[in-house]
Amino acid sequence: MSDDLSSAAIRQLSPADTALARELLAVFGAAFEDEATYNPKASSDDYLMKLLAREHYIALVAMVEGKVVGGIAAYEMEKLEQERSEIYLYDLAVLESHRRRHIATQLINALREIAVDRGAWVLYVQADQGDDPAIALYTGLGTREDVLHFDIKPEK
Repeated sequence: MSDDLSSAAIRQLSPADTALARELLAVFGAAFEDEATYNPKASSDDYLMKLLAREHYIALVAMVEGKVVGGIAAYEMEKLEQERSEIYLYDLAVLESHRRRHIATQLINALREIAVDRGAWVLYVQADQGDDPAIALYTGLGTREDVLHFDIKPEK
């Protein structure tokens, strides 16, 4: 593999890219050590096509030599208080074999460009305590806010 730090091609997925979406799921599963959750075979092509067609959903992949080595899953959320939106970067991963080559930064910068094109006023992301590489990456790109996160189970 080349030592060129800018060798990844960044691509936004469309409904025609279900195969690449499955490769991205495999990258997430490997990077997060959670293959059960990110099982590339868990969703039908129809589901993936519908998801990738949704205007609020953004999926980006980083490709090296035709193979997905990283990616982002993000969501645009329209705000009530003003005519603007926020982009929530939900998942970001790069295969271990391709880390420290600025691919994550390339992906985030591509998402930033999409945010500008959509008129979003902020892009935000969460990082788990103890995930020092993610915290270092995000600290270098933005302003840190210490917040609490709560999972609330849907119930009737």
